[in-house]
Amino acid sequence: MKKQIIALAFILLTGIAFADKDSSKSNGAKSPASQTVSITGKVIDFKTGEALTGVEVKLEGTDTKTYTDFDGKFSFNNVKSGKYNIIASYISYDKSLIENFKAAPESDKISIKLQSSK
Repeated sequence: MKKQIIALAFILLTGIAFADKDSSKSNGAKSPASQTVSITGKVIDFKTGEALTGVEVKLEGTDTKTYTDFDGKFSFNNVKSGKYNIIASYISYDKSLIENFKAAPESDKISIKLQSSK
């Protein structure tokens, strides 16, 4: 129970921090030539298939990262179209790398399976 409360507090504080950061970006004018898309997905345990909460998911080479919710879901909004390496990391699990994911309007959801580092 304590772990769940701590995880919830961590996620809420992270969300608040990123909300302030995102709102400052949205005030600038967008170039019509730069198309943005959303990247969504889910992170689960490799063996059990259980959704993992609080997993850090990062777009490699950028400062863009997010954390999974209680259902293991994550999303990146307003990402420029292109190819990205996506890294998922979590305590007691091996990092997972998805190379050259094509962020485009027709992209499917990403399913990431993390394996315990035991």
